[in-house]
Amino acid sequence: MAAPKKGRRPAGGQSRPGRALALILIAMVALTGGMFWSGHTTPRLGIDLAGGTSITLKAKAEPGQESAVNETNMNTAVGIIERRVNGLGVSEAEVQTQGRENIIVNIPKGTNEKQAREQVGTTAQLYFRQVLAVAAAEQPAPNPSATPSGSATPSAKPSGATADKGKDGKSATPTATASSQGRAVSEALKAPSPTPTASSSSSASPKAPSTPNPTQSGDAATAALQQKFATLNCLDPKQRAAVGQGVKPSEPTIACGEDAPGIWSKYLLGPAEVDGKDVDDAQGVFDQQRSMWIVTMDFTGEGSKKFQKITGKLSQQQDPQNRFAIVLDGDVVSAPSVRQTLSASAEISGSFTQETAQDLGNILSYGALPLSFETQSVDTVTAALGGEQLQAGLIAGAIGLALVIIYLVVYYRGLSFVAILSLGVSALLTYVIMALLGPAIGFALNLPAVCGAIVAIGITADSFIVYFERIRDEIREGRTLRPAVERAWPRARRTILVSDFVSFLAAAVLFVVTVGKVQGFAFTLGLTTLLDIVVVFLFTKPVMTLLARTKFFGNGHKMSGLDPKSLGAKPPLRRTRRTSAPAAGPVEPKEA
Repeated sequence: MAAPKKGRRPAGGQSRPGRALALILIAMVALTGGMFWSGHTTPRLGIDLAGGTSITLKAKAEPGQESAVNETNMNTAVGIIERRVNGLGVSEAEVQTQGRENIIVNIPKGTNEKQAREQVGTTAQLYFRQVLAVAAAEQPAPNPSATPSGSATPSAKPSGATADKGKDGKSATPTATASSQGRAVSEALKAPSPTPTASSSSSASPKAPSTPNPTQSGDAATAALQQKFATLNCLDPKQRAAVGQGVKPSEPTIACGEDAPGIWSKYLLGPAEVDGKDVDDAQGVFDQQRSMWIVTMDFTGEGSKKFQKITGKLSQQQDPQNRFAIVLDGDVVSAPSVRQTLSASAEISGSFTQETAQDLGNILSYGALPLSFETQSVDTVTAALGGEQLQAGLIAGAIGLALVIIYLVVYYRGLSFVAILSLGVSALLTYVIMALLGPAIGFALNLPAVCGAIVAIGITADSFIVYFERIRDEIREGRTLRPAVERAWPRARRTILVSDFVSFLAAAVLFVVTVGKVQGFAFTLGLTTLLDIVVVFLFTKPVMTLLARTKFFGNGHKMSGLDPKSLGAKPPLRRTRRTSAPAAGPVEPKEA
């Protein structure tokens, strides 16, 4: 006779359910301990629950550079914007791409929310350009008989005598000395340098035209550009927005600059000599000696050479061509005059406040965005509105959970205890993981994510129902509970895996093809679907294996939900076969 096999496991079963329960218990303790150790005991709330501002930016390419709007530049822009916002001390800001050409910036409510809103869309394309001509925006188009507002006129004052007065200083009317419209160059000594020799074309006659001829501009500006400069009206917001668009850094251009609130000047500028990439560091600081806020800039090694070269050239020119304009996103923010060759650092001074100085320093420090952006929408969400929506969502979830529990208790009776415990384990794991994912990957719980968690209640309950019904089917076939639990598991497991795979696939596709808050719904749905598999395999099935060994469930108590009589069970198949088989023995021959 063959020896009986020892330690044989039931088909599809687990011989040691305690191992699975110990594994999930260790995981729960470890995750919960990590949550308390990290100090983030609550999930990070999204902007719709915490309140704040959501800004949608759309990238726009310059004419002929449509290919610049690509994934690499968009990711670079996201990184720069995120560093700018975080540099202001705004915590937990969210910056992410939306589709091919949009960036979503979610700024939670905080002390620096206003500054962050102003900086996210600032491209910060910084260029240093030589000033070829300057005129007040209030004046009509110049004519040959008019005295130029921005050109030098005979005066006892040497050029640059008023260079310390900011371009946006308090003087409302531009004076004959053009340097009074610019801010002081940093690092320039206060002692005036020798006055450059005036050329006959610029100062020989007080009636020289303000629109420079090609010789006066060093052949840098074309006649067409001079005509645009003459007709430019910087008081018109539409003209200010369109000026300089599509101009390459190597080309001359025109620009507007605000001297004071409502007081504008227009500039004819040469090609860019230095750009923002040459700035190594910049910051807004308070100058104790002059009692004013300034922006200091340190250049890179290559930038220092460029800056030294351009300032050396400008120091030999006559006003206004001895000035360089600091052009930020097409606007002249400063136009200081140069009196000597400068080296590796400079400063921008003028009528800065602490906020504007620190803003400009922050923008210049983190570099220019590789693309230009226009603001598509700015939505403000209050915490009160988000709280009301969250309360409504939680009430809906509580009602749904209560209905599921009532259904389980009424229909499955004692088995509902297993289902409720499994739901509790799944809820605990979901909460802890969400709390940990906030600081880890920046996951924020928003209203769509809450909806995903509520939908997951039904998915998790569906897995329990599939398994319970498979067990009941085995009992109806005449099997006792312990073999029914093990035989039902392979069939139920296959169904649960297929169902959860479909749900996870739908969540993954939704996460990939959508953006913004809808991704929160997809992420939560996918997360809870994976947790459903973990809970069913490591908790629900082992618990059922242990309960099948108890008298209450094993003997089919009426309140267990597994009563064979209530389920209409058939007589045991094996017992039927044994009683119907004839007894073995010799066959007696019949007598004739």
